[in-house]
Amino acid sequence: MGKMTAPERGWAFYDWANSAYTLVVVTAIFPLYFKASATQAGIEAATSTAYWGYANSFATLVISILAPILGTIADFKGYKKRFFIIFSALGILFTLLLAIVPSDQWMLLLACFVVTSLGFSGANVFYDAFLVDVTTEERMDRISANGFALGYVGSTIPFIVSIGIILLSQQGMIPLSVTVASQIAIVITALWWGIFTIPMLKNVEQKYYSERVPNPVLTSFKKLFSTLKNIKLYRPLFLFLLSYFFYIDGVHTVINMSTAFGSDLGITSTTLLIILFVTQIVAAPFTVLFGKLGGKFSEKTMIMVGIIVYIFICFYAYFLDSALDFWMLAMLVATSQGGIQAMSRSYFAKLVPKESSNEFFGFYSIFGKFAAIIGPVLVGLAAQLTGSTNSGVFSLVILFIIGGILLLRVPRSEVIVTIQSVNRDLD
Repeated sequence: MGKMTAPERGWAFYDWANSAYTLVVVTAIFPLYFKASATQAGIEAATSTAYWGYANSFATLVISILAPILGTIADFKGYKKRFFIIFSALGILFTLLLAIVPSDQWMLLLACFVVTSLGFSGANVFYDAFLVDVTTEERMDRISANGFALGYVGSTIPFIVSIGIILLSQQGMIPLSVTVASQIAIVITALWWGIFTIPMLKNVEQKYYSERVPNPVLTSFKKLFSTLKNIKLYRPLFLFLLSYFFYIDGVHTVINMSTAFGSDLGITSTTLLIILFVTQIVAAPFTVLFGKLGGKFSEKTMIMVGIIVYIFICFYAYFLDSALDFWMLAMLVATSQGGIQAMSRSYFAKLVPKESSNEFFGFYSIFGKFAAIIGPVLVGLAAQLTGSTNSGVFSLVILFIIGGILLLRVPRSEVIVTIQSVNRDLD
């Protein structure tokens, strides 16, 4: 493959930059910080948890509505990077605000978090779409995989530093309260995100675009409606998105429910954090491996491999009964977690018309965001009906089987009608 070019390297390092936000702020620290803030304000645990859920759902809904609209506008010359800068700046600045807002202002903290989530998710729509601009189709698999791998490794550095500061404060080994230590961790994450976004800003430019028109917003809406109206012309693309909706729902659910699952097995929070850290480290080389094999055997084949691994994970979870089993399950997840996401991104990038990559990655974002609904409900219902968390995780096998069957129906040919032929009447 050879060394990465400056645009490829700048693009991949944004994964290194923003993955710290997901691991440190969203997963490990801010939920606990927010809960402590709400408790300090006299809010009951159940109420604060409900508001946390509402905030996440609201952010998901807003970005899902905006993604294809802004994406269509961003397909015009000069808009893609402008939108990327706006959303990434929103995410970074409001992450900093999370550390500045008084710790007892739980509603204000929640509002700032919603904006950080919108900034993070919105920037990712344009970031993913930039894949077509920074590399060739032959290199997309490895570059996409390298991005995910860098994200796994890069996120662990501020994670270790942040958890270390908090643990030292808890033990009284440094003169800081846990609240201040958590705020410092959030600041570290924001600075990490901002500093390592610079290579992306410096080296990545929009290569494929449509020429600007007098009224880009109105034209973008027409273009978007035209795409939906002529959806049959993009059958392979939308068939893949439907497949992606199901199997990525299973992937996200396994990730999001893992901590609760481990707790039900009696695994301590400290051990769970260690397992989370090791999973990140193991996932990095396996993601790179997926990228290399994708170039040799095709992305579709490697996505199917990932689906098969997850089906086995669901079966294995059914018989789980010890901490050792959970460790083995986590390592199995690490072998395919990043790979299946990286291959999905590069496969989709090859399917989309390059001049309309933002519009279609807007749809990609929608399917990815709403693919966080069925899985948790399925796990919850199965667990309640059977009285076993193991059965809940096992139920996810349905999503992977449906996703796999739909993926098999996506034509092997990656020839797709270009969007220019669809929108010719608009010119």
